[in-house]
Amino acid sequence: MKQIWVFVCLLTGSLLYSNIAPAQKAASGAMPQQMSIASRSLNYELAYIGISKQDVESLRYRHAVIGKLPLEQLLHMDGPRREVLLRGGEISYFESGFEPFTLSGNHIVDALPEIVYADFERLAKYYDFIAVGSTRISDRPCEVIRVVARDGSRYSYIVWMDEDTKLPLRVDLLDRDGETLEQYRVISFVVGAGVQTAMQGLIKANLPPLLSLPVTDDVKLSWRAGWLPDGVNDVACNRRKLPNVFEPVETRFYSDGLFSFSVNISPAGSGGGQQYYRQGRRTIQTAVRNGREIIIVGELPPTTAKCIADNISFRVSPQ
Repeated sequence: MKQIWVFVCLLTGSLLYSNIAPAQKAASGAMPQQMSIASRSLNYELAYIGISKQDVESLRYRHAVIGKLPLEQLLHMDGPRREVLLRGGEISYFESGFEPFTLSGNHIVDALPEIVYADFERLAKYYDFIAVGSTRISDRPCEVIRVVARDGSRYSYIVWMDEDTKLPLRVDLLDRDGETLEQYRVISFVVGAGVQTAMQGLIKANLPPLLSLPVTDDVKLSWRAGWLPDGVNDVACNRRKLPNVFEPVETRFYSDGLFSFSVNISPAGSGGGQQYYRQGRRTIQTAVRNGREIIIVGELPPTTAKCIADNISFRVSPQ
């Protein structure tokens, strides 16, 4: 059991209404789509804080497009220097005490909330975009939009979008009781050619070599999920052998384009019964059935994770 929990850890690595108009109406998907386009196309620099129940971080994020080459820089402003750079489709990580490395990617995943990069045309099939009203953030007028899953099975977002630039100036992630789990809040920002000048040196900078990740074989697993929230798709699967575990752990990864999670099946250990642990947006839900331990890890409310675990079905042999 302890080994499986270690594996899980490796695998995953307040709504404020003041000054917001109380009237709510359906918002077109064009509003959040404008935010996504602005975030990818403008030249800008943000100073912001990331707030969760565990931590408060101060960060600086720069984004520029020079020619057709996207450039990004994320700098942690407190503690040992940590920096992430994007040039084209490669992301390089630098942290004191660790060897720098580069991975393939389209954007720095921990720079802005994932909703900024979402495919809103796809999300519109399963989520409602609700115009809440308008208010001010960082002395800027903002439009306020709620993003809520229609089936009520996931967390929701509230986004404060700058009326002029369409950049997100505040994003709150809420649980199903309306409690704030995480908050992204811009303190100051600039938009313009000066950011391009500041990022110019990244074009010719020597970055760490690109890491080649092992290719995952197309495996067929001995179980399936009998129920998933609307819009959630199976995006990958694998089978891994762990030290001192006779049978491999079978894993499927799922996403709806906004929230992601994994389902992990392994031989049952000495523990038993259902239990869960939640830290911020991430839940770990465990259950034992048919001599197998089911572990769900990801961005889900505990009740949703339990429902997925309860509906896992096993086959006699892999098909």
